[in-house]
Amino acid sequence: MPNVGKSTLFNCLSNAKAQSANFPFCTIEPNIGVVNVPDPRLEKLEALVKPERVVPATVEIVDIAGLVKGASKGEGLGNKFLANIRETDAILHVLRCFDNENIVHVDGKINPVRDKETVDFELQLKDLETVDKKLDKVRRAANTGDKLAIRELAILEKIKKNLESAVSVRAIDFTAEERREFVSALQLITDKPVLYVCNVDEKSAKTGNTYVEQVKEAIKNENAGILVLAVATEADITELGDYEEQKMFLEDMGLDEPGVAKLIRAAYKLLNLQTYFTAGVKEVRAWTIHIGDTAPVAAGVIHTDFEKGFIRAEVMKYEDFIHFGSELKVREAGKLSVEGKEYVVQDGDMMNFRFNV
Repeated sequence: MPNVGKSTLFNCLSNAKAQSANFPFCTIEPNIGVVNVPDPRLEKLEALVKPERVVPATVEIVDIAGLVKGASKGEGLGNKFLANIRETDAILHVLRCFDNENIVHVDGKINPVRDKETVDFELQLKDLETVDKKLDKVRRAANTGDKLAIRELAILEKIKKNLESAVSVRAIDFTAEERREFVSALQLITDKPVLYVCNVDEKSAKTGNTYVEQVKEAIKNENAGILVLAVATEADITELGDYEEQKMFLEDMGLDEPGVAKLIRAAYKLLNLQTYFTAGVKEVRAWTIHIGDTAPVAAGVIHTDFEKGFIRAEVMKYEDFIHFGSELKVREAGKLSVEGKEYVVQDGDMMNFRFNV
């Protein structure tokens, strides 16, 4: 919704300063920020390897204009909102969970569950439109006896029935095979993974409040995450350029790190991503891959030739590298393994690739 703290949060996350003000539709064009993923492991690797540079993993955060009732029919900035959100891989849905009479609410009263339902309703309507278009085509194929079309028809009718009952696609029970073969290809908005960000006042940053509890209850069957964040306070922390000042501020609040760091990591996890490392005197780097990717796929992230000509991967565990202090000592300890094309990369693996083009 408008005026819930999206752009202020975006400013905390990104060096790109989105305009933020106390009125709806301040954000018209989607602002895009490339955000480093906080990872303490990189600091330890840097201390050991002493490279010329360190390159962290990143995620791209998009700040999209607020949505209002009727968006699916073009109300407000609806068409633009829906086009922008369709292009994303996951949704961070910011909900206003604080009282402040100086900041207007587009509906006049604070109610995060109603706000969530308003947005859900518009997205569900848009998905219903997509499914109805697809249904006409699949029904015709199913009527000819096409077995695949008959299976797809059953899936589409199940989605339609749930959407008409205000159930988002991510909350519908499908087998992994059904999702892979039929649901994912539809690219429905309400099938995207979502993390609800409850924007609270400073005193509720650690324990939450009544509004947060209402949101937790509302999403319990939705297969979604939730994070509590005092966005205005995060903005104050960001303004403190000095690390020690930030640390003292956080300690006074009883927090161990800025909430935005948790949010970035949560977004990374939401996207089903993980990190592997390469480490040398030129560069220590975190590379981003999907959970379940094999060694050749991981190699291809560095360069497509690495995947095409993949021979083998030399793999060390991050913990072993830190414990022994160097690649040579890891080898001497017999802790370096040589893996082939079937190896599934684990988060934190340190890898060297052998390839031939």
